[in-house]
Amino acid sequence: MNWLRGWEGSKMARKQKPRVVLTKAKKKRAIARAVLHYPGKGTLRINGYALEAWANNKYVRMLIQEPLLLAGDLAGQVDIYVNVHGGGFMGQAVAVRGAIAKALAEIGGDDLRKKYLEYDRLLLVDDVRRVEPKKPLGPKARAKKQTSYR
Repeated sequence: MNWLRGWEGSKMARKQKPRVVLTKAKKKRAIARAVLHYPGKGTLRINGYALEAWANNKYVRMLIQEPLLLAGDLAGQVDIYVNVHGGGFMGQAVAVRGAIAKALAEIGGDDLRKKYLEYDRLLLVDDVRRVEPKKPLGPKARAKKQTSYR
């Protein structure tokens, strides 16, 4: 294999192979699926919209940006496309946040994973709590009709 001798130090040998990472996260009834392209230009799209157009609430925007801020320079080197459905706007925001964090942790390695776990465990672990089903003789799961005897 003498003809390969010149390729070890060349740009062709050092060029990074593009990676695609697929992750999902849940919160209540909201399910978010994220597709991360590495390397990329630093774009974030949620259901085809930019973050500013999708989340008009400042608190929700900051909640979604937390994993990107913790990732640092890595966030500017990836493209993230998230598809989310179900639940309310806050449950969707938490699900999107978790899907983004899981994808970045897969690219970033153990250092980023530890940083996420120290900051907030729900970035990497889905919230398993669900709404308790409604029972008969009441308006909600635990509330019952009140009776008065006097």
